[in-house]
Amino acid sequence: YTAIIINPQMMADDMKRNGGFIPGVKPGKQTVNYIDTIMTRITLPGSFFLAIVAILPALAMRFLGIQQAFAYFYGGTSLLIMVGVVLDTLKQIESYLLMRHYDGLMKTGRIQGRH
Repeated sequence: YTAIIINPQMMADDMKRNGGFIPGVKPGKQTVNYIDTIMTRITLPGSFFLAIVAILPALAMRFLGIQQAFAYFYGGTSLLIMVGVVLDTLKQIESYLLMRHYDGLMKTGRIQGRH
């Protein structure tokens, strides 16, 4: 899906047209190859991680004896959605506090507990 949606050639052309560059990489074909290599290195481990998360509830039921309803509720896609919602909520709270210049919950410009 990522290889279909993201076009490294278009990204390299847009960067070149707008005067951007990647330090240490020549514009043109080398930039396209670099972007494609980085995308492959990121998406391959990410796809393995998503496969493990999807299989995790079945493994938990089989080897740990966890009930089916509990494993499916707290595993797989549900877990990814919950983590995504929590991270998005923290970002929204942080941006709201920064917008209001409220430093009561923040010490170094970020919500405590996040690094």
